[in-house]
Amino acid sequence: MNIKGSERRARILSCLVEGNSIRSTARIAGVAINTVIKLLKDVAIACKDYQDKTLHELTCKHIQVDEIWSFCYVKEKNVPSQLKGQLGFGDVWTWTALDTKTKLVPCWLVGGRDAEYAKVFIDDLASRMASRIQLTSDGHKAYLEAVEGAFGANIDYAQLVKLYGEAPENERRYSASSCIGTRKTSISGNPDLTTASTSHVERQNLTMRMSIRRFTRLTNAFSKKLENHEYAVALHFMHYNFARIHKSLRVTPAMEAGIADHVWTLEEIVSLIPEETVKKRGPYKKKNSN
Repeated sequence: MNIKGSERRARILSCLVEGNSIRSTARIAGVAINTVIKLLKDVAIACKDYQDKTLHELTCKHIQVDEIWSFCYVKEKNVPSQLKGQLGFGDVWTWTALDTKTKLVPCWLVGGRDAEYAKVFIDDLASRMASRIQLTSDGHKAYLEAVEGAFGANIDYAQLVKLYGEAPENERRYSASSCIGTRKTSISGNPDLTTASTSHVERQNLTMRMSIRRFTRLTNAFSKKLENHEYAVALHFMHYNFARIHKSLRVTPAMEAGIADHVWTLEEIVSLIPEETVKKRGPYKKKNSN
């Protein structure tokens, strides 16, 4: 990979990880939209493979999990009858896990919100942990069977359910109801309920909405294809874990977790793309204005 090409790819990634859309990124970088999409695909696949191989034998102690809503193609109520029930048309959920100490995201999953996806997600989480953990989730029932199946008795698991009051009058659509309390329940093992919380992972959900244009509400920036949605999420977590200094840690989550020894640059992330993929796509060429 030549240096000039690497630098230009890094500039494109810089736009994407800072919350720009595909089209705005293409305008800023002066490249075609398809160029941005192809780069996103190549980098995202490489990032996902790298994190799958690297994020194992983690010494996390307190993990929080949650799901964040988005949609693809159209909103659920507008999905054509022939496409109802097919993933990628309507509601799409991203399951996320977060270590409260290092702020590392060890795994995530894009899919539905049912028990099947809960099992896949929690099985993946369990396979990455080196020892017993304390896990906190919201009251989503799909977690119960999934956690028991993946961890058995080797976990301290608690659920935290937030209790909400009435939504502000005339603002039910855009303003969340006030949280008037929480209910913590010990599900398995001996979790410390004083530290049981989902606040950190919910804050991570906000980071996703701010950093991934496809998650921005009330715009037409939503994903039209599920594959591109998954690519954007994979790139986000690579950048978040390895290349973005966390404000409270002053290092990256990967550095805090002992997985990395420096802050990754976007050029390093670009370098994860296999050389044969770069050659196949060819070098960047400036289009003739004519």
